[in-house]
Amino acid sequence: MSMSDPLGDMLTRIRNAQRAGKQAVSSPASKLRANVLEVLKREGYIRGYTRGDGQEGGAELKIELKYHEGEPVIREISRISKPGRRVYSKIADLSRVYNGLGISILSTPRGVMSDSEARVANVGGEVLCRVF
Repeated sequence: MSMSDPLGDMLTRIRNAQRAGKQAVSSPASKLRANVLEVLKREGYIRGYTRGDGQEGGAELKIELKYHEGEPVIREISRISKPGRRVYSKIADLSRVYNGLGISILSTPRGVMSDSEARVANVGGEVLCRVF
């Protein structure tokens, strides 16, 4: 069965695994998912991720979650732009997440990047998700 929102599925897997206290979680692989995970790794929200073969023959991403003093580093992760309602933003109109404590992840013409990287590059795009 095909999925209507693969990125939303990965974010939900991360959210559920952290609530359950898991050290790692797996998700089907795609370029967009890997790019979002790369931004999360660069910003320090996850330990890392590896790409490998899944149980059903497809590629799979194994995501290593990060905890600080027993609490998940990611307190909140939510999908902003959904398949039924895409959200685009100019860089001047992009609001800060929790007054700069969190990040927004954008899909820009220069690739997937965090809001701070997009401000430096002066480029806007589709707001994929928000992380705090």
